[in-house]
Amino acid sequence: MAKLKIRKGDHVVVISGKDKGKKGEVLKVMPGENRVIVSGVAVVRRHQRQTATQEGGIISKEGPIHVSNVALEDPKDGSPTRVGYKFLKDGRKVRFAKRSGEIIDV
Repeated sequence: MAKLKIRKGDHVVVISGKDKGKKGEVLKVMPGENRVIVSGVAVVRRHQRQTATQEGGIISKEGPIHVSNVALEDPKDGSPTRVGYKFLKDGRKVRFAKRSGEIIDV
């Protein structure tokens, strides 16, 4: 299982596919499948049968997209960036945007 540089709660930009250019927040990360679910991206419509707890009808929800199709959003200007790691003076290992050098983890 590969270690992903994108985590839940990150703001990402879709860099390829039908939703190219869209931005959103990562809702779920599936490292075993190398996929992420991003809010407002890859929306699919599903026919839902009515149950005791849920109403039936056609519902829209986000589908998973491959992690290679998203890039982290640079905190400085909002453009796609690669991710690097570095150690701070206090010994913490943090992620940073390679484009601007801004620290992503707070």
